[in-house]
Amino acid sequence: MRAMEHTREPLSFMKMHGLGNDFVVLDGRARRITVTPGLARAIADRHRGVGFDQLALIETGEGDARLTFYNADGSTAGACGNATRCIARFLMDESGKDRLTLVTERGKLFAQDAGDGLTSVNMGHPQLDWQDIPLASEMDTLALPIEGTPVATGMGNPHCTFFVENAEAIDLEAFGPRFEHHPLYPQRTNVQVASLIGPDHLRMRVWERGVGVTLSSGSSSCATAVAAARRGLTGRKVTLELDGGTLQIDWRDDGVWMTGATAHVFDGSFGPAWLEAAR
Repeated sequence: MRAMEHTREPLSFMKMHGLGNDFVVLDGRARRITVTPGLARAIADRHRGVGFDQLALIETGEGDARLTFYNADGSTAGACGNATRCIARFLMDESGKDRLTLVTERGKLFAQDAGDGLTSVNMGHPQLDWQDIPLASEMDTLALPIEGTPVATGMGNPHCTFFVENAEAIDLEAFGPRFEHHPLYPQRTNVQVASLIGPDHLRMRVWERGVGVTLSSGSSSCATAVAAARRGLTGRKVTLELDGGTLQIDWRDDGVWMTGATAHVFDGSFGPAWLEAAR
């Protein structure tokens, strides 16, 4: 299978980031684009491609747009909160709208302009039952039978959150892979370490499945805030300090709202010869 249609034509892309969580965004609304795992991995290469934490494809469909996400290893991701916010900001600026409906594997997500250049996205209701996350067997998702008794949460993708005394002291390069592939998570998992640094204020760091250490993660931030509220460590509205900046998370009756800054860094294009080699 070819990596995409019409490889004799350049393929335009946008580079965006949300708090250092960086993305390559392909706009397939006017041109059919087929993303294969090989193409995703080639674009993700920070030396021979462009580099990203996630790749996002925008397509037409129900709502204002349909979004599909890919990890740096070529696997797909059911949700990507920061990429959703970045794309929502782009589409709002393009259309003049201040509210959007975006369709993902997670379902319909609602986005809105939060003022002061910030963008909010409702990431939907958290998945708290073991089979929905999913876990390998029935168990208490609030205290997994793993060293450190982490919390399991689904936000369209699986999460494993450890509450520790000092998140800064954890070696994520060693810690993350150890739990990403834990047998309790048949689809692998994102791994977070978080510590309470004030009332309703958390310091959080993240290892993303299929990617590695990232400066921030929207769905991980939502999962961590939900886990902290379930544990009674915080209320349902919290501030998270990530390696790349600050996110506000508000777990409301209609879902988990995430608010923060976005950046559209630059636009570029992949040449035909590069695309041929990447198929």
